[in-house]
Amino acid sequence: MGKERFPSTPATRFLKEKGVPFELHSYKYEEHGGTEKSSRDLGVDETFVVKTIVMEDDRHNPFIVLMHGNLQISAKEMARFMGTKSVSLCDPEKAHKITGYLVGGTSPFGTRRKLPVYIESSILELSRIYINAGCRGLLAAMSPRDLQRVLEPVPVSVAR
Repeated sequence: MGKERFPSTPATRFLKEKGVPFELHSYKYEEHGGTEKSSRDLGVDETFVVKTIVMEDDRHNPFIVLMHGNLQISAKEMARFMGTKSVSLCDPEKAHKITGYLVGGTSPFGTRRKLPVYIESSILELSRIYINAGCRGLLAAMSPRDLQRVLEPVPVSVAR
């Protein structure tokens, strides 16, 4: 049986350029399946699957939040942390235009536009994470310390 071939994406090219060791894992993408589906297909706890959420503040400035797959983002806590009135999910079309990725395949790596990145601080304590590699149905397994090195995300505690 041949080795599985994976697509090259802006995210995988970014990771290679930065010398980040990672392994790609594919799963059957399912609309609205989310991290529950990918974690089940890959046989990993959903806590280790990190979702990439594109949000914007009340002045429509976009940013990325990285969150455990099994937790939600408290918009109220995020706004409080940022010192803004409110934050909300970015419109999928706008998110695609800014990042170059479709919702469900958004990666924090290799985005069209460099965006501020925030990360739930407990993700940095994990030994390994699974994060989108730039297309639907493709995750990169890597150390959160490598993610921290190349993205320099701001740690936050906004999970609910």
